[in-house]
Amino acid sequence: MIRLNRLTDYAIVVLGQLAQLREIADSGDAKAAEAAGSKTAAALAQDTGVPLPTVSKVLKMLAHGKIIASQRGVAGGYTLSRDPKSITVAEIITAMEGPIALTACVDGAVGSCDVEALCAMRGNWDKVNRAIREALSAVSLQEMLAMPSAFEMFPVPSSRRDGARPQ
Repeated sequence: MIRLNRLTDYAIVVLGQLAQLREIADSGDAKAAEAAGSKTAAALAQDTGVPLPTVSKVLKMLAHGKIIASQRGVAGGYTLSRDPKSITVAEIITAMEGPIALTACVDGAVGSCDVEALCAMRGNWDKVNRAIREALSAVSLQEMLAMPSAFEMFPVPSSRRDGARPQ
């Protein structure tokens, strides 16, 4: 099974919060834009429900990947480094997990496998890895945030929200 690690999942959640800030800042409402500013790790942890040490680790990795920018000082915090439309899922995964690949032989890297000299599948895996990267590069953070959640797609009937049993 192909599965992203939990930190990558948290990264999308944290980036969603930062994208909302950017949307407010770009709204044209000067007061709202000034109030939005940036967010601290503690504020992001509180807003997302992700533990602060985990948020801090995610932020460090995203900053290293140049997906977010950090500002030190009293008014400091984190912001997206650019528009959510230009941040791809592939970039986020790469920042959090390293190169996107199903196998160790990524893009013909030499020395990554003990049997690479004899492997007839190597070129085929390169093709598969490239296809996955291209697919993930075609999806932006903005698109991820615009996708309806399961709660929006399958709303809980109002009678169930208060804990009442269906009749």
